[in-house]
Amino acid sequence: MSQPAEALSSNFPALYHYVNGEKITASGGRFGDIFNPTLGVKSAEVPLASKSEVEAAIAVAEAAFPAWAATSVLKRSRVMTKFLQLLYEHQTELAELVCKEHGKVIEDAMGSVLRGIEVVEFACGAPHQQKGEFSDNVANGIDIYSMRKPLGVVAGITPFNFPAMIPLWMTGMAIVTGNTVILKPSEKDPSCPLRMAELFVEAGGPPGVFNVVNGDKEAVDTLLNDERIKAVSFVGSTAIAQYVYATATANGKRCQAMGGAKNHMLIMPDADLEDVANALMGAAYGSAGERCMSISVGVCVGDKVADELIEILKPRVEALRIGPSLDSGLEMGPLVTKQHREKVMSYIQMAQDEGSKLVVDGRDFVCDGYEDGYFLGGSLIDQVKPEMQSYQEEIFGPVLQIMRSGSFEEGMALATDHPYGNGTSIFTKDGAAARTFADKVEVGMVGINVPIPVPLAFHSFGGWKSSAFGDHNQYGMEAMRFYTKVKTVTSRWQDKGLEAEFSMPVLK
Repeated sequence: MSQPAEALSSNFPALYHYVNGEKITASGGRFGDIFNPTLGVKSAEVPLASKSEVEAAIAVAEAAFPAWAATSVLKRSRVMTKFLQLLYEHQTELAELVCKEHGKVIEDAMGSVLRGIEVVEFACGAPHQQKGEFSDNVANGIDIYSMRKPLGVVAGITPFNFPAMIPLWMTGMAIVTGNTVILKPSEKDPSCPLRMAELFVEAGGPPGVFNVVNGDKEAVDTLLNDERIKAVSFVGSTAIAQYVYATATANGKRCQAMGGAKNHMLIMPDADLEDVANALMGAAYGSAGERCMSISVGVCVGDKVADELIEILKPRVEALRIGPSLDSGLEMGPLVTKQHREKVMSYIQMAQDEGSKLVVDGRDFVCDGYEDGYFLGGSLIDQVKPEMQSYQEEIFGPVLQIMRSGSFEEGMALATDHPYGNGTSIFTKDGAAARTFADKVEVGMVGINVPIPVPLAFHSFGGWKSSAFGDHNQYGMEAMRFYTKVKTVTSRWQDKGLEAEFSMPVLK
């Protein structure tokens, strides 16, 4: 792909691209900084691929495609099964890489790796999932059957907040169905995807099938515009998701682009508020709020519910166990970068300036011994109104906003009317209310007494409205449909000759 680059100007270790089963030292000359969020210090440098480097990687994937597509689905599944075994064996190693570059606490990182592994586990069932359909003798001597064929070279563009899980969402199903992959992970935390690609080759995966190219907008634009890329899967902010979707589809590619979120929990008067508080603590502050399925808005039906809930939540938010990512028993680690921490802090100030009540202000939190780390305490904000900018936009940090509604219908309307429609939940003992909520709310994923309704690997993940662009969700059978195209064959085997037909053929 490229020749070894000249020595870097710093003493920091440099990462690499992983193409054709080899670690490739960059030659483009551009590098990005990787930081350890716990320490608040630069830890490595990542190469940012040039257009020519990305094109070279695409050429490798294109060359590998015919043989991999022609490999039996059973053999592809066996490779995937060996990959699955290695992922389980290296789960702790992968989780620690997530901790060091993203900042998740170790238990959360382990859980995120496992949720990605589960999608690979589902992908191992491709011999059954990729079966087509067959209708025999639809007319005299005529059978009709369909096949699901791979697309070719596909691209995955993944965000910083789940550097193990989301790459596995994409690559597992894309590869097992016979495609070859160019993965462009976040330049903030690329080590985990690089290691997973190495494990795939160790599992017997052919070189060139699973490639990782690091980069920024130049790399993304190359993937979006190159005609050899047949499909693009993206997860990130809504603004970039819109750009990716528009550019990819304009170039004739399939595209699924998942964007941002503002997830509401509707809390009914009959809900057990201790259960609600427990659910909100994990859903709002887990992973420092850096996940698109975080509950960032609690909608209380009635002032009494809101007042009682805040009374329970306030001391718990103030007592969040926050510390170094690799320490066990913690609830929250640092945010991913200094810049992101400052952005979240600006939203807290914005909410206060807009007239919200700041019940708990996490901006003053300092982690003893790690004063330079990108730590932020949990914030709890009351009296939030629909017209506030801090409510309309995604904060993506450890901030929970509380809204008050006068009725079930008014509360449900907040989730339905919001521009985002990723996830939502309702906490109640009223089955009729829960059923109505699940049926009527205009959101893609719904939890009933479940705070974060991320489906398991054999279903699929996807939001509505400005949270998702494209016709297919992530993973599950939706991924099988996204990464394959249907070929339908009408076959006739009989002794009699065909008669000429000059009108639309009709089966008799």
